[in-house]
Amino acid sequence: MRQTTLLSLFVRCGLFAVCLMTFSTAKAQWATVDWTIAETLLAIDAPISSVAQQDAYHDWVGEPRIFNSATDMGLRTQPNLELLAQVPPEQILISPMFAGLTPRLERIAPVTSFALYSPGTDTWQEMQTLTRQLGELTERQPQAEQLIEETQTLMTTLRESRSRSQSEIAPLLMVQFMDARHVRVFGDNSLYNAVLEQLELPNAWDKPTNAWGFALVGVEALARYPEAMLVIIDPLPAGVEEQLAKSGLWQQLPSVKNDNLLRLPPVWSFGSTLCQGTDRSTGSSANTIIISQDATKAFLTKVV
Repeated sequence: MRQTTLLSLFVRCGLFAVCLMTFSTAKAQWATVDWTIAETLLAIDAPISSVAQQDAYHDWVGEPRIFNSATDMGLRTQPNLELLAQVPPEQILISPMFAGLTPRLERIAPVTSFALYSPGTDTWQEMQTLTRQLGELTERQPQAEQLIEETQTLMTTLRESRSRSQSEIAPLLMVQFMDARHVRVFGDNSLYNAVLEQLELPNAWDKPTNAWGFALVGVEALARYPEAMLVIIDPLPAGVEEQLAKSGLWQQLPSVKNDNLLRLPPVWSFGSTLCQGTDRSTGSSANTIIISQDATKAFLTKVV
């Protein structure tokens, strides 16, 4: 995936070059069905006119919050085209996951796709590339570079602040519950693994993962890693916490029995590394896989 410039985009759409003389990206509004793109746009303070499934976004992504002025275009897989057409955006931004929507979305506005979690690529570098591409598209290059720089500085600071050597740190199992008996475990090509690599923290999961960087397994599979710290990413599906409290299988897991577990606030598991926990009030990047400074301290205190 390569970012097209505004000039090439207009040429491809058959618009006259004279439009470039009057077009202002400061007033442009961008719409997206993809939450990774949405959180990146918000992190660099780009104007957004519409985002799909906003309530679910705030449940699963958390921060950055979507502007109140942005309309909710409905389901990500079945956006409300009539609502979107009422105030057409300058462009609609998608990822390959939503490529099937392109013919319908193009009736409303030009569509640009951005690659995410491409197999065989460096996830950390790909997220930096996405941030720069969106910065260029929206003329927020300084904000994009600042976000990248601050995130990288944060990773370095956290890595160098460890009190234990790498051999003394328990490997981590990063999991997200699907129901009371099944979890996603994140490994290669995932957001969490990219961050763990930056922090030089060991990921316990050594089995294959899918294109999105996770394996869907039964809870019993976690018992194979008795020395690992279990890191649970919220939110839990409705009723799961109550079921786990009554589950003998769950209670007998070594990590649970030894209280060697940690819960993290909602983080979009397929999001941009650079956006997690962005503090929009200060314009600075907060913490990458942990939403708040307090959560970061708790995470590092227990892990390292």
